[in-house]
Amino acid sequence: MIVPRLVFAAKSKSTVTSEEALQATEEVSQTIQEVGMKLWDISEISLQEVESSKYLKNILKKNEFKLTSEGTSHVPTAFIAEYGTGAPVLGIMLEYDALPGLGNEAVPYKQPRKDHITSGHGCGHNLIGAGALGAALALKNLMKEKEISGTLRVYGGAAEETEGAKVYMARDRLFDDVDTMLHWHPLNVAGVANIRSAALSQMYIEFSGKAAHAGLNPWDGRNALAAVEIFLHSVNMMREHIRPTARIHYIIKNGGEAPNIVPDKASVLLTCRDENREYVEKSVVWLKSMAEGAALATQTEALAVDYYGVHDLLPNTPLAERMQHHLEKIGVPQYTKQEIKFAKRLQKEAGLEETGMTKDIMFLPNEQTLGGGTDVGDVSWQTPTMGLIMPASPEGIGVHTWMATASHGSSIGTKAAIASAKVLTLMGIDLLLDNKLLKQVKDDFLKRTKGFVYQSPINPAIKEPVSLPKSMRSYESALELKNSFYKQAGDDQFMPTE
Repeated sequence: MIVPRLVFAAKSKSTVTSEEALQATEEVSQTIQEVGMKLWDISEISLQEVESSKYLKNILKKNEFKLTSEGTSHVPTAFIAEYGTGAPVLGIMLEYDALPGLGNEAVPYKQPRKDHITSGHGCGHNLIGAGALGAALALKNLMKEKEISGTLRVYGGAAEETEGAKVYMARDRLFDDVDTMLHWHPLNVAGVANIRSAALSQMYIEFSGKAAHAGLNPWDGRNALAAVEIFLHSVNMMREHIRPTARIHYIIKNGGEAPNIVPDKASVLLTCRDENREYVEKSVVWLKSMAEGAALATQTEALAVDYYGVHDLLPNTPLAERMQHHLEKIGVPQYTKQEIKFAKRLQKEAGLEETGMTKDIMFLPNEQTLGGGTDVGDVSWQTPTMGLIMPASPEGIGVHTWMATASHGSSIGTKAAIASAKVLTLMGIDLLLDNKLLKQVKDDFLKRTKGFVYQSPINPAIKEPVSLPKSMRSYESALELKNSFYKQAGDDQFMPTE
C-alpha cells in the first residue's frame, strides 16, 4: 500500500486572506487567457503536443519554476516543474492535448478552421492547461511574497485522451511524495468532481489469415476479416451479461485491402470500461477468450493485448467539502449578452432548448460512478486528489463535439479557466497553510485505501506509449518492440506499434 507522508511542515506564520488569493489570480488572468487561446490555436493531438508542451514549460521557467523532468516516464511531451522546497508538497495537473477531427472556428456554427487544422480542443484541455497553470503562477507569487514554505509541483499530463502520461508517471511512483493533488475540467455545469470515474482498458486485437483470390480460389485463403466479424458479434452478445456500469466500444482498424482479395490481416481497437479495475480485468480475460474462439472458427491466428488502462477515480471527502465551499464563493462566471447569444446559437445548432449558460452550482455529488475514464484515477490512488468542473460550454452541449471546440475557443471558455484558477488558488493556499485540513485529507485517504496495493494497468513490457510516432520513439524499432513484447509477456499478445 502506498502511504502518504504524515510528517507536516511546521505551521507557517504567514496568513493569506481570500481577497489576497483572488487578487493574485486576477493578476495572472491575462496570462490565463493568452495560454488558453494559444493552446487552442496549436491544437496538437495526444502524444504530439510538442509545441504545446514547449510553450507551457517556457512560461513556467520564466516564472521561476525549475523543470525537474522532461519527457517524463518516457512520454516525450510530459514534464514536471517545481517551485519551493520542503513539505508540504502540493501538486497541480495540466493537460493540453486536442482531439482529431474536431477542429472548428470559434463561431457558433460548423465551419472548418481557416488555417486547415482539423484537430480541436473539444474536451477543453487548452483551458485545463491555462487555468491550472494560472493557479500555479498565482500560488507561486503568494508563496514568494508571503514566504510560505513548501513545494509547488506542476505535472504536465500529456495525452490524456489516449495513453495518458499520468499512468506512466504513477507506474514510476512519481506521486509518492505528493501530499495533495488538484485538477479541474471544463464541462457544461459547475460542481466539485466528488465522483468515481470508470476504470478502463484499451485493447488491440489482430487476426492473421491467408490471402487468396476471392473469385478464383477462395478455398486456399483464410479470412481475417471474418474472424473480426465473429469476434465483434461475440462482443455484442456479451453485452447482455455485463454490469450496467460497463461500457464496450470499438472500431475496425483494418479490414483488408480490396474486396477481391481474401484479407490476411484485420484488426480492432477496443475500449472496455467498468466501475473498478477488478471488473475491467475480468472482462478483458473474457474478450481475449472471444478472440481465441473467433480464430478457431476461421482457422486464423489471434493476437490480443490490453496495452493501456486506468484506475477509477478515488474521491476524498475533506477535499471535496472544502472545494465546494470555495466554488460556492467564486460562483459561475457572469456572461455578456453577446456570450449568451453565442451559447444559444450553439444550442440551436445542436437541436437543444436555447437556455444559454448554466447559472447554478451543483450540490456536492455523492461519489456516483460516471461512464468516462481518466488517467487522473491512477493519481488518486497514490495521493489524495480532488478537482472541479466549470461551465465552458452551453447547457446540454457535450464535450468531444465541434460545438464544444468552438465554445472552448471563445471568451466563455476563458472565463471558465479564470474562475477555476481562483478556486484552485484558494484550495492551494488552504493546503499549504492548514495542517489540520491536510491531516483530515490524509486520514480519509488512508481509510479508503486500506489494504490496497497499487498495480499499474500497463504491461511492464511496454516502456513507452505504443501510439507514439516513430520519430518520437526512444526505444526499439516497431519490429524490435513487438518482439520484445512477445519475449517479456510470454503469451500471444501484440503491440499495436503501427
